[in-house]
Amino acid sequence: MGVPVLTDVHSVEEVELAQHAVDVVQIPAFLCRQTDLILAAGESGCTVNVKKGQFLAPEDVGQIADKLKSVGCKDYYITERGSCFGYHNLVVDMRGLAQMREAGHRVIFDATHSVQRPGSLGVATGGDGHLAPVLARAATAAGIEGLFIETHPGRRNPPRTGRTWFR
Repeated sequence: MGVPVLTDVHSVEEVELAQHAVDVVQIPAFLCRQTDLILAAGESGCTVNVKKGQFLAPEDVGQIADKLKSVGCKDYYITERGSCFGYHNLVVDMRGLAQMREAGHRVIFDATHSVQRPGSLGVATGGDGHLAPVLARAATAAGIEGLFIETHPGRRNPPRTGRTWFR
């Protein structure tokens, strides 16, 4: 079909399996500081997308990039997903997008996960999905290289706002 394929990897062994079947290996946010995983992804020959953990400052991704570059990987992206701000809230500081780009990193903006409210429903994560298009436009204006927008068109419980991602 000619469509690039991306998959999350959670271990060095998964990188070794995935590198023969996908175009992009993606490091989940909670694993973004795992040196052995970053190095294996960088050595895979695939494009690497690293989801920036919500606990990292924009300047901290330089260490991730240095690890990737140390094994010859130049084709990588950093995906911004917001930063923790108190309990049950993520915020996106658009200055961070500019800071990462100024440091030479290619940045993807995850518009949907950036509007999550982790644990805010008591037993599940809530969010402000209606704000994702607003943040996506702001990130685009900041000069990012791409957008990540997770959609669920067949979802049984659509957002209460009745809004859709596609207009």
